[in-house]
Amino acid sequence: MLAENVFPPIPSEVIMPLSGYVAARGQLTFAGVLLAGTAGSLAGALFWYAVGRWIGRDRLKRFAARHGRWLTLSPAEVDRASAWFARRGVWAVLVGRLVPGVRTLVSVPAGVAGMPLIPFLLASAVGTLLWTGLLGAAGYVLAESYRAVGGWIEPAGNAVLILALGVYGYRVATFRKQAGELQ
Repeated sequence: MLAENVFPPIPSEVIMPLSGYVAARGQLTFAGVLLAGTAGSLAGALFWYAVGRWIGRDRLKRFAARHGRWLTLSPAEVDRASAWFARRGVWAVLVGRLVPGVRTLVSVPAGVAGMPLIPFLLASAVGTLLWTGLLGAAGYVLAESYRAVGGWIEPAGNAVLILALGVYGYRVATFRKQAGELQ
């Protein structure tokens, strides 16, 4: 799960159901599977949170001023996003940890916005525990049919990714400099 968070192409939709299946066979305990999956996922989330903290809002704003079209973000939007995240960051992280394709990336804006570490960890832990628990339980309950879980969840994850790429393409194509901003 650490690798899934640091290198997003590795899907938790395969890792956790398989772990649940192995627990159902008695080779692991379900509690151990849940604990290991959650701990690994949190370690990966902390990595990306630290990257976001290192980047910071001011550095991101300078980068957006130079490369805003490709980032699809202007310096003013960085400020607006930071203010939004300051108000809704806990919920954004918690819900984001439940959405394939978003679960890893939500840690970066949390770090950029300077979300305090303890609320970030708590929201990440709850969202991650729900996600890993759902997938692990599905593999445990379905036992021999655990591969079906990936068959159900993977298309949803792919749809989210395709939607995100479409939104990105649209934003790049329609990006306009805002008055008073350098690019």
